[in-house]
Amino acid sequence: MAHPTTPRLRAQIHRLGNPKAPQPELGLEAVLPKATVERVLKEEGGWWKAILSTPWVTFWAFFWQRLSADRSGRAALKRLAAWMALHGRRLDDEDTGPYCKARARLPESALHRLMRELGAAAHHGAATAWLWCCRRVKMVDGSTAIMADTVANQRTYPQLSSQKPGLGFPIARFVVIFCLATGSVLEAALGQYQGKQTGENALFRSLWDELEPGDVVLGDRYFGSYFDIALLKQRGVDSVFRLHQRRKCDFRRGQRLGREDQIVHWDRPARPDWMDEATYDRVDETMAVRIIRIRVEQRGFRTRVLEVVTTLLDADIYTKKDIAILYRKRWHAELDLRSIQVVLGMDLLLSKTPEMVRKEIWMTLLGYNVVRALMVKAGLAHHREVRRLSFKGALQTVPEFGPGLRGASPSVRPWLWRVLLSSIAQDAEGYRPDRAEPRARKRRPKPYPLLTKPRKQAKAALLRAG
Repeated sequence: MAHPTTPRLRAQIHRLGNPKAPQPELGLEAVLPKATVERVLKEEGGWWKAILSTPWVTFWAFFWQRLSADRSGRAALKRLAAWMALHGRRLDDEDTGPYCKARARLPESALHRLMRELGAAAHHGAATAWLWCCRRVKMVDGSTAIMADTVANQRTYPQLSSQKPGLGFPIARFVVIFCLATGSVLEAALGQYQGKQTGENALFRSLWDELEPGDVVLGDRYFGSYFDIALLKQRGVDSVFRLHQRRKCDFRRGQRLGREDQIVHWDRPARPDWMDEATYDRVDETMAVRIIRIRVEQRGFRTRVLEVVTTLLDADIYTKKDIAILYRKRWHAELDLRSIQVVLGMDLLLSKTPEMVRKEIWMTLLGYNVVRALMVKAGLAHHREVRRLSFKGALQTVPEFGPGLRGASPSVRPWLWRVLLSSIAQDAEGYRPDRAEPRARKRRPKPYPLLTKPRKQAKAALLRAG
């Protein structure tokens, strides 16, 4: 029996099978060339029979879907239909099903790999003036994301155990390594929110291969354990973390380097459950670390005093002021996470399966790195520090220039690129180092009651009530 869609597919093949038919361009060849994307897709097994939703067309639609304000599949298909109309063709059926099936065939590893390669290129392309004490600093921080409440998502990323069934959302934890100089994502790890070895420390340890000898890792006190600092030091990686609240700081002991600045020796704790005996034996029984107390004089700051622990022991090269400035820059990790979660909408994922949730995450991080790569090019071309440029402004600029770059002739495209980079470079953020704002909202939320029972039961109750 013939498949009912055979005539429609045959018509599409006849119309779209012309080898000279134009293919959509991303419009971002300077940072993400089409040849690179196709090569990675092929190497990762993401290639299939080309009818309409070819691997490249699917990638193109998925990419702009994640960078757009409307991230629905229908909006992505409308964008594809508009591109086809510009080339004298049209879609017979604007059903999102074929596009969603093609998107599911994109290999997760390819999106992850493109994100890493682009982030590494921006990281190593940073200007020397953007570095800290001529060192490359990598920040680490973590957050969470919720997703569509489906059986598959709940099975892989279960909701909080304190929530009743049907009233929570599947939740995932992720940890990201950022480049301090450029803000690019270098690597990320994803896992369950609750369970054994699902904390930020465990996810961070799975990313250590991204760290290189000579790097400096910057993070909050959650990452400053004895074993993490010691094992990173064995890799040739220095650490700057806030001192954990359970460790007491006594400046009457140790080698004094200055006022509230000293070197102390920590004793190795007992072996934790996550560490095997062989690794434990490789860790030194004592470790020299430097502890610095920083007093915050600016009004409006919640924290008035904080202690920082680091393996940068040379006070002549890395002064107390240098380290205090570096730790203050750790707040960039919070701002970068806000750009990913709020601006790019990764705090709420719409996919209904764990596989597509992960692809949604990797594509979002890839889009984030594309915007960051453009900001790096704009900063280098116009002698601006990339950290002073607005990510939201760059994100607003890129989609507006995208159609023009895709349709421009080879002679006009270089001029458009110069205008694009100039527009990004001019959108600088105000320099407000000591700004203090209350963490409160003026606008009141809608006075709707909370859903206290599964939606299906709540709807049935409404119908019974008439």
